[in-house]
Amino acid sequence: MTESLKKHIRGYIEISDEKLEKYCSAFSLRKIKKKEFLLKEGEICEFEGFVVSGCFKVFHTHHNAAEQILYFGIENWWISDIDSFVNRIPSKLNIQALEDSEILLIPKKDKEKLYTEMPEIERLMRLKFQKSIIALQRRIIDNLSKPSDERYVEFLKDYPQTANRLTNIQIAAYLGVTPEFISRIRKKIVSKS
Repeated sequence: MTESLKKHIRGYIEISDEKLEKYCSAFSLRKIKKKEFLLKEGEICEFEGFVVSGCFKVFHTHHNAAEQILYFGIENWWISDIDSFVNRIPSKLNIQALEDSEILLIPKKDKEKLYTEMPEIERLMRLKFQKSIIALQRRIIDNLSKPSDERYVEFLKDYPQTANRLTNIQIAAYLGVTPEFISRIRKKIVSKS
């Protein structure tokens, strides 16, 4: 089960087989059924997770019960509530499986210990965080400056393997629009084809 994680890590850093094996052995595999929660708002996030198979949504629920999806996690993506994980505070996020999924989880205490023992792993996570911050920054700029239909088209182009697995409601909650808007824009795109 850790083969995809090993391949992913080697795509970012050079690390000995021995150290890679030690790092990967700190993860435990968890199988999650569709609609099952990995984390609920109010809990403290005790893990960082690497998605082996399946699809997750990471979201916040407003007081009016509307969901705002921050991001989706599919194969070879990392998921967590980093604020809760790092600061040991109750989560403001939920993480829920959209499909039957498998995820490798590493507890905070093990990760911190391995950072000390293996500077390569700290470098890996720094590179991953930089990539995440860049994506977040681009998303904020796009949300502030681009029209909704353009953001939708870019989402389809940038994440085709994710978009095909989602409903209009889920895509709408990610883009901050209504499901009806997604239906209209899809019809418009089809009519232009």
